[in-house]
Amino acid sequence: MPVISDDLVVSQRSLEAEEVAAKLLAGETLLTDTPDHLLEVVGVLESYGEVLDAYSKNLIFQGEQQFLNPFPLFKYLDGDLSPAKIWRHLNHDRINFEYAEYCMKAMLWHGTGGLDAYLDSEPFRENCQAIINAKRRRDPLLALLHPLFPQFLIEQIRNAATTHALGQFWRVMSDIFIDLAKAERDGSVRSIPAVVEFIKQGLVAAAANPIHYGVSIGGQHFWVLPPEAGLTFLVDVAVPYVEAVFLRGMPFLGTVSFNAQAQQISPDQARFTYGALYADPLPTMGAGIPPSLLMQDMYRHLPEPLHQWYLERTRGEGDVREKICRSFQKSMFCVTNAAINGTMPHPLSSSDPEQQAANRAYAGAWAERLALGRTDCLGR
Repeated sequence: MPVISDDLVVSQRSLEAEEVAAKLLAGETLLTDTPDHLLEVVGVLESYGEVLDAYSKNLIFQGEQQFLNPFPLFKYLDGDLSPAKIWRHLNHDRINFEYAEYCMKAMLWHGTGGLDAYLDSEPFRENCQAIINAKRRRDPLLALLHPLFPQFLIEQIRNAATTHALGQFWRVMSDIFIDLAKAERDGSVRSIPAVVEFIKQGLVAAAANPIHYGVSIGGQHFWVLPPEAGLTFLVDVAVPYVEAVFLRGMPFLGTVSFNAQAQQISPDQARFTYGALYADPLPTMGAGIPPSLLMQDMYRHLPEPLHQWYLERTRGEGDVREKICRSFQKSMFCVTNAAINGTMPHPLSSSDPEQQAANRAYAGAWAERLALGRTDCLGR
């Protein structure tokens, strides 16, 4: 008999900005350290790691094998055009890559960080022109389109660059989350602080990983994101991803009606609060935030201990996607916690007044934004 919980009807107290900042400066985790939270976070991140493995492979496939393809009908099949794969796809027995594209479009639209700066640079436009010239010689349709819409192909290359860069980012995150689950099983990770530290160490280890991307056209190689651009994992992709997907996001249509003329949607994208850390856990079954399509993908890969834990609470299987969404939100606070810890200007142990002030300012800026989110989930 499932345990009837008040989890769906009683909300915990949200944290104030001062409390969030104090936790960050004290080196404490935002999420309360409990056995249930450890089970939830590690289990849902293991499932997420499996899903990100598929997302990463598909985004990299799209960037390399579907580059400037005007009709990418088979972009979700990863090059496998077997009748069985197509049949499963048509019957929706597949990973929902629409959510991966939602995240990519959010990054492209919000445009923060070094990746976006390079996509607006003159060297990038020069690379685009060389690519377009080579592509036009081999593709009559693109040769016709480019003079009519001279910015169209450049925008498609920006899209492909963001797609490939996000695939590289998720490749690293998938490995971190799968390794985290292994570490928890072997006993080396036994608490939420250990989870946050494990993720932080993974981010720090990958921080300087180069992000580059090239394509082959007619046997000739062209750089889209060349090594000399100096793009790296943490600063140029990971931080913009957190900004675009965890924090800003896009208005989640289908759950709330917005009057843009009354500025219920801010004209300033930097003030958007529609990301994963702010979303109500509603099973809309859409690709946006709340990301129900991602919850469906994670449901297919749930570790059995976490699945059983869900079955013992509230409506069992009936609200499992909503429960996955809540666990996912908690895990994303842990990932954000790790990212903040890993990018703190100075060691928290510093006794230098100027360094302490810099840390306070950094933690305070994060706290002001995080306090607007669903911090009520952190104490459960």
